[in-house]
Amino acid sequence: MQIALLGGTGDIGEGLALRLARDTDHEVVIGSRDETKASEAAAEYEQTLADAGVDVTIASGENSDITATANVAILAVPAYYLADTINAVESQLGGTILVSPAVGMKRDDDGLRYNPPGVGSVTQLAANTAPDDVPVVGAFHNLAAGRLSDMEADLDWDVLVIGDDQSAKETVCSLTGDIDGLRALDVGGLANAPEVESLTPLLINLAANNDGMHDLGVKFW
Repeated sequence: MQIALLGGTGDIGEGLALRLARDTDHEVVIGSRDETKASEAAAEYEQTLADAGVDVTIASGENSDITATANVAILAVPAYYLADTINAVESQLGGTILVSPAVGMKRDDDGLRYNPPGVGSVTQLAANTAPDDVPVVGAFHNLAAGRLSDMEADLDWDVLVIGDDQSAKETVCSLTGDIDGLRALDVGGLANAPEVESLTPLLINLAANNDGMHDLGVKFW
């Protein structure tokens, strides 16, 4: 499959790109609103992988261009850019599964708080913004980007996957399982997105307040 990382120049985009390019046979393409920025990031990721002994080519392009040929497009953008990003690539989404890892959060004096949009979750916002015939799946919300992009770090995390389109959800679960150290768990439909997304600020607050708990993920037994 071809996996397009829209906004793939950021932290979560980098981590997913590196892991997908290293651990799977899927074609990874880095996207950005700025094609030059995407190209520079792809070259940096290739060098990171080369330093880890992995020779792989990572393609790049402007977001809408790479969406046109993608089987899966991961919206690796902050929550406040999500709707604009979907609108910008809307005409190219035929046959593409959209994946949203974004979480709405705000900070106060005591830490981070879950801050969903009015529709209840960022994943639901993605579904409402995308064309009706484009399946939207929520995944990768709770991954620590720093550890994900560390090629010397082993992973042992569960990825909680939500979506109303069962076939699309199964595709994303399979893609997740192709990454070493990640296990996909089906959490049901999009209505369950708030419970999944709200884990992210909890994990960040735990990491900030406890020694030795940096780069937390989740694992269910």
